[in-house]
Amino acid sequence: MPQPTGDELAAVRDRREKLREKYLTDRAARPASTARGIHHAAFVCKDVEETVRFYQGFLGFPLVELVENRDYAGSSHFFFDLGNRTLLGFFDFPGHPHEQYSETIGALQHMAISVDAEQFAAAKAKLDEAGVEYLGPDRGADDSLYFRDPNGMGLELYCEELGRFEGTELL
Repeated sequence: MPQPTGDELAAVRDRREKLREKYLTDRAARPASTARGIHHAAFVCKDVEETVRFYQGFLGFPLVELVENRDYAGSSHFFFDLGNRTLLGFFDFPGHPHEQYSETIGALQHMAISVDAEQFAAAKAKLDEAGVEYLGPDRGADDSLYFRDPNGMGLELYCEELGRFEGTELL
């Protein structure tokens, strides 16, 4: 993806600062959210078993439900435990042609999942052992591992507490 240059970069940064001034409320004055959190995020997978092996077997997120999709006969709807009472869901749509994953408007750029230091180190070792390409420690991001799941979805394992970003408490 081409990066902005010179004047474009200055304009982008100026626009971001104006948006911060206009919309970002100081934490002490910020109202409480009207939501309780994400119940589940649901994505489309190309293969149920491959997705289960990856999320449960490789990443260690237990499969907690696998049922038929109520909206599409023959389709599976299944969930993984992401901790903190949060679920990651997937659907498959047998017989329905799907394009390969694409990072585009309205699509997931990546999903950041909070892990502790021990799980971060274990995941890095597994990625290294499996030969999975990633961006992470010694590759540009000290507290993150960026990689793709079998469906092409961008994932980040982020060694940061929930509600914090780069050491700053946001919530």
